[in-house]
Amino acid sequence: MSTICAPATAPGGALAVIRVSGENAISFTSSIFQPKGGTALAQKKGATLTFGNIVNPANPEEVIDEVLVSVFRAPHSYTGEDATEISCHGSSFIVEKIVTLLLGAGCRLAEAGEFTKRAFLNGKMDLSQAEAVADLIASTTAANHRMAMSQMRGGFSRKLRELRDELLHLTSLMELELDFSDHEELEFADRTELNELAQNIHDSLSALCQSFKLGNALKKGVPIAIVGETNAGKSTLLNALLQEERALVSQIHGTTRDTIEETVVMGDTLVRFIDTAGIRQTEDEVERMGIQRTFDKISQADLLVWMLDASRVQEQLQSLTTQLLPHLRKKPFLLVANKTDLLEVVQQQTLENLLAAFLAEHELAPLHIIYISARRSDDIVRLRALLTREVASLTQTHSAHALIVSNVRHYEALSQALVSIDRVMEGLHSGLSGDFISQDLRECIHHLSDIVGDISASDTLQNIFRHFCIGK
Repeated sequence: MSTICAPATAPGGALAVIRVSGENAISFTSSIFQPKGGTALAQKKGATLTFGNIVNPANPEEVIDEVLVSVFRAPHSYTGEDATEISCHGSSFIVEKIVTLLLGAGCRLAEAGEFTKRAFLNGKMDLSQAEAVADLIASTTAANHRMAMSQMRGGFSRKLRELRDELLHLTSLMELELDFSDHEELEFADRTELNELAQNIHDSLSALCQSFKLGNALKKGVPIAIVGETNAGKSTLLNALLQEERALVSQIHGTTRDTIEETVVMGDTLVRFIDTAGIRQTEDEVERMGIQRTFDKISQADLLVWMLDASRVQEQLQSLTTQLLPHLRKKPFLLVANKTDLLEVVQQQTLENLLAAFLAEHELAPLHIIYISARRSDDIVRLRALLTREVASLTQTHSAHALIVSNVRHYEALSQALVSIDRVMEGLHSGLSGDFISQDLRECIHHLSDIVGDISASDTLQNIFRHFCIGK
């Protein structure tokens, strides 16, 4: 393979790192580096640092920068190849100049994700671990970071290999029976044992597939839809939660005609708030389309914030009964009575009694009932605290040791593997011929192997690594 180089740090910092990897990494780096005392890079052991100057080989008196050069010897490097890392000052001129000198020495500029791709090809990590590197770089919350670290450390890979070993055992039992099918007196495994093995594999695959909803939410943001009638203050609440004027606010009914989505970190989890069009009867075709999208987003949300205008709550309860109640019975929700700053003390007591009677009559159980004014900061602080606790509760199954699937490619392969093992179980139950069952077992193994990269095609690899940043 050719020797590649690229900046490994984002521009704009005080320091920068330029990574070089390949058979000639040390010699190419040596050609532009003058150590200050000590031995040359070629004589350095792996995992050592050397202080010196980067110079222009055409004019050794021209010093570009004082740097530290790390030397790594194969296979003990990130890529598994000989490699160097040049730590220099973060000036864009210096970085560009050093890269230009390395290119002149014989390096090639690395493609996106090429260092990690080489690490995969050289057996330093499997494909699922390589993909976790990109997730780790992109992580913006503690939850995302834990999920990526767990996968990068091989927890997910180990589970897949355990499942594959069980499948191989199951396959060997089936194929032994086929090899000795002429000897009816020989039985290598009864159908009860085979069914138990297949059921265990099915349960593990099913649990991994079910974790994708949580993994996707942790990665893209736990979806929380703010719903209610027009002019209840949903857009004002969104702006307050985001602490910016994201949604247009007006006293005119039906101002929000489409969904608006924005993310914010709550606790250690990314949350995706969805401001929806107000629900009401209308003849406006565009507004009706927006209301339909509201119900679509309700079905996708993990948590609802049902917002009522406290100054006209009875009217809203009557108008929303047929449209919103079925959804509130299916989803966890918070009931938020807004605009309580407009009420007298006696009116607020009447409001609380009215809501309690309504919820009891329709057998609704909100997680919390909170009375606020979306314009008061202390009320927003209280609401944020409640939402943070509920989001933590929704994601409590996630921990540093939990196996959570967040990659769409992994989910699709696991889903296909689950279909294959379902066919195996159906075949065992119906007494299907062993050769057909073995074929389904091999398909299941194929899908699991594709996740870790044992059989991934070159176009799959190219598609995965092109989404990486240069230098990684």
